[in-house]
Amino acid sequence: MENNEYYVGIKFQGSIKAYYFSTTINDLKIDDLVVVETVAGFEIGSVCTELIPLERYTGTLALKPVIRRPNSSDMAAYELGIKEAKQALEITRVEVEKLHLPMNLLDAYYTLDGSKVTITYTSENRVDFRELLRILAPQLKCRIELHQIAARDKAKMIGGIGICGLTLCCSTFLNQFDGISISRAKNQMLTLNIPKLSGHCGKLICCLLFEDDMYTEAKKDFPAIGYTIKVDGVEYKVDGLNILTRTVKIVSQDDVKFISLEEYKALERKGPKPHRRNKDDDKKGA
Repeated sequence: MENNEYYVGIKFQGSIKAYYFSTTINDLKIDDLVVVETVAGFEIGSVCTELIPLERYTGTLALKPVIRRPNSSDMAAYELGIKEAKQALEITRVEVEKLHLPMNLLDAYYTLDGSKVTITYTSENRVDFRELLRILAPQLKCRIELHQIAARDKAKMIGGIGICGLTLCCSTFLNQFDGISISRAKNQMLTLNIPKLSGHCGKLICCLLFEDDMYTEAKKDFPAIGYTIKVDGVEYKVDGLNILTRTVKIVSQDDVKFISLEEYKALERKGPKPHRRNKDDDKKGA
């Protein structure tokens, strides 16, 4: 039995996730093509990680081995599969339109032996495609899998340029998506303009996650909104914060000031302890 000394991440056409396989091929590089056996059958995938020593593998699943680099026969079958997948996608698109199914078809790909075709699509709802499969079976003459993916996965597959001017994070380095709620935008004190806070997928932009912990930590240095403080005998209320410029917006009945956090802390040390303004305070002052 061969001793596989490494493991490596491999991605397949139409897949956004990397799968790990063991290997004894010690010169594999990123983007190299390899033949492996998956639950769908034999497939050609591309290497997406550097070689990793096998002793560092901590997963619980047994790793299947990389079978070989593709030979000329493998590549001929692979290229034929790409050509036939385009035809399969077009046939499916025609039938979807005839049946008026709410499916947005994205891609199709065959296993290396052509015994199975997987067609990916997006939809807002669950789709009953039993009739579609019945119609497609005699036309495609192989096993058919219709695979629904989420909006974020669609953006990862298609790619694009984000509002920052860079390639979408999901199509470069993100391999999984955490839940993102509007509370993160509130925590970062962003204007709650949903279209501007949404990405190509129509969901809240993933980068709301990246700096959220930093904002949470940085805000510990700042006063809470609603705190009051006296400046030259005049009472001001904290009305806004800017974490990046480290400034505090304070307002009185007749004035608005923007002061640095250091200035605010200096005023805080000079005067009485600041308190949060509430309705009872307003009643007392009336």
